[in-house]
Amino acid sequence: MKPNLALTLLGAGWLVAGSLQAQYEPRWESLDKRPTPEWYQDAKFGIFIHWGVYAVPSWGVAKSYSEWYWNNMSNKKADNAWWQFHKKNYGEKFEYADFAPQFRAELFNPDEWADIFFRSGAKYIVPTSKHHDGFCIWPSDQASKTWGRPWNSQETGPHRDLLGDLSKAVRKKGMKMGFYYSLYEWFNPLWLTDKKRYVAEHLFPQFKDVVSRYSPSIIFSDGEWDLPSAEWKSEELLAWLYNESPCKNEVIVNDRWGKETRHKHGGYYTTEYGAGLKDDTHAWEENRGMGYSYGFNRAENIDEYKSGREMVLMLCDLVSRGGNLLLDIGPTGDGRIPVIMQQRLLEIGAWLKVNGEAIYGSRYSGRACQWTSGVRPKQGYGEYQEKYDLLEQIGQHPRGSQAVKQAFFTRKGGNLYAITTGWPGKKLVLRDVKVPDNCAVTLLGLEGRLKYEVKDRNLVIHVPALNVDQVPCQYAYTFKITGAEFLPETLQP
Repeated sequence: MKPNLALTLLGAGWLVAGSLQAQYEPRWESLDKRPTPEWYQDAKFGIFIHWGVYAVPSWGVAKSYSEWYWNNMSNKKADNAWWQFHKKNYGEKFEYADFAPQFRAELFNPDEWADIFFRSGAKYIVPTSKHHDGFCIWPSDQASKTWGRPWNSQETGPHRDLLGDLSKAVRKKGMKMGFYYSLYEWFNPLWLTDKKRYVAEHLFPQFKDVVSRYSPSIIFSDGEWDLPSAEWKSEELLAWLYNESPCKNEVIVNDRWGKETRHKHGGYYTTEYGAGLKDDTHAWEENRGMGYSYGFNRAENIDEYKSGREMVLMLCDLVSRGGNLLLDIGPTGDGRIPVIMQQRLLEIGAWLKVNGEAIYGSRYSGRACQWTSGVRPKQGYGEYQEKYDLLEQIGQHPRGSQAVKQAFFTRKGGNLYAITTGWPGKKLVLRDVKVPDNCAVTLLGLEGRLKYEVKDRNLVIHVPALNVDQVPCQYAYTFKITGAEFLPETLQP
């Protein structure tokens, strides 16, 4: 090996031991230099699963997370709606731990779940191996030991390795499998009395156990906010993951490893019930439920669930800015995926079956979107507030008859994809687009080329008149433009 190459590799956090092998030091400076696995950049759409003991009460006040049931009902005051609900329906002496034997998952069929996930078009699956209540859905010895009672799905409730069974079913369908893992546990006796011992004697062996058993492709860490990463010893744990674990070459982790790490350290950054990040300068992912809760909340009704159209457009918007969508489902305590959640997933899958070419493997095009008004709609936390117009009146736009509908852009293999938020009518005008002489414009799902013309730096696509039976999909439509490039934008908001 040439000396200068050796120095370069060592400076990037590589060590040479026998054969050339990537070795990462337990320092963020080294860990953050690990390349993003290509599979994650290509996947774009994953499914989050919040499932555990909290699926038995499956309740929460309006616009809250039902998986926080134990923490929220522990405040036994008269004005606490969580405690009042619990007391009324289960009694004052009924402890949260008493729900565990009732979490039986008797209708859980991992192959059926995997089939629905596959049909949704998702490429990776992320169930909660354990949430903040510490209950594990795999046979964790550490959980039962530190809690002093059976506190995993093999020893109580289903008497089954739920995570293992689901992992096998998901991988049979060709999807990537990972898990969510909470660093802290609200009421774990060891956590409450000695946090250093909790990290050393509980977290480290438990994390290594679950990783070694199931070799995850992705790990979503959470519950990091009580301690800095140095006290969690996250750098040491991730160095083991990247250097020695069975999934060291494929796994990607998020940014929740200490109170200071979000959007600073980790393989991908996370936003939660937000609107994602701006572009692809670092891998990122928006995660959210279909309603207001991650875990199934029986108190939510149809009006609190996002429609299939909203979810499709959300996916397009996030991907156009270089991100991924991790969309959550909350199964029931008996092991069913609620039918409304199945239906929403299949709607997304039907759209991706036609338009997946513009999503999977795509990259940020250099311009995320084009809005009718020239102004991006307001984004908000707590409820996804993007607004996507279906209708437009010619003449309201500064360019009059050249008014445009909203469109999201992605790029792959030299092709530009424009995804419109509704049927564009007779013409679709894309601003500041340059096309080569041999350019081909097509509509995904429809055979044949479309006519187009170039006017004043704009690409004007002539959209064919189709009846309802001829339209290739619902909600959003993808126009593929070969060899197209963006010109500098001239229209100001």
